Amino acid sequence: IESNSKHTESTSVLLREIVQVVEGSFLSGKEHDELAIPYAAASDLMSDVLAFSKPHALLLTGLANSHVIHTAEMADISAIVFVRGKVPPVEVISLAEEKGIPLISSPLTMYELSGRLFQAGLTGCDLQAKA
Repeated sequence: IESNSKHTESTSVLLREIVQVVEGSFLSGKEHDELAIPYAAASDLMSDVLAFSKPHALLLTGLANSHVIHTAEMADISAIVFVRGKVPPVEVISLAEEKGIPLISSPLTMYELSGRLFQAGLTGCDLQAKA
């Protein structure tokens, strides 16, 4: 999970704005484009997502399977961005639709996405205190 201690207060960013910032496209959940996202987490380790993410966070990951959707549901993740242009299989997209979790694919790397989202005002999930 990536975090930055410089931001002390969270600024929510609308999901449609996030899609623009990450040069992404909706794979599902476009109807949730007005969703306000206060935090972001970046990880391919779902155990880290469970341990360190905050509710309503945006998850950046390169893992494109059903485990991501199940983890996101358990951790109360609001939306998922797949990095490096990854697109999960159709059954994973269907599962996300069932759970109401918007999916986005971005051609950018996790590093680039993290920087862009930080500049857009998203705060990382604080490792010291889980909200």
